[in-house]
Amino acid sequence: MDRAYNLLFISRRNSARSVMAEAVVNKRGNGKFRAFSAAVEPSDVIDPVAIEVLDHAGYATEGLHPKHWQEFTGADAPILDFVFTLSDTASSKEFPAWPGAPVSSHWRYPDPTKAKGEVWERRLEYGKTLSAIERQMRIFMQLSFDALDRVALHKRLSEMSSG
Repeated sequence: MDRAYNLLFISRRNSARSVMAEAVVNKRGNGKFRAFSAAVEPSDVIDPVAIEVLDHAGYATEGLHPKHWQEFTGADAPILDFVFTLSDTASSKEFPAWPGAPVSSHWRYPDPTKAKGEVWERRLEYGKTLSAIERQMRIFMQLSFDALDRVALHKRLSEMSSG
């Protein structure tokens, strides 16, 4: 492929999980992968604890903001290679045909914004989510995309599902 693989992560509000996945891929993708994130029901802002945890882990947060998935359906949208839903709300949504006819999969992660308790307990839940996303993205980015046809790739991504 003569360009980076484009990944879109969709969650319910695009305020934590999908933003974390976007940040991880954009830092660790080494120019081979480029990530975007969006929501079914976008939040007004990214959750401050998500920003704090990403900053603490050394991820760039500048420019991250909640977006609606429809921003990725127009003629000027990036050609997508993969679309991952990260929440049950997003996975139950019927999406249109995406530009690029991407391979899609549902990789469910618990919503850290629902964490209860003291601030340190909430940070811990966000950290657990970030660690799980980092692990899964490391495995994903090591797949041999050239050796897998579309059906085999879809099967492999489904096997990797976190939920």
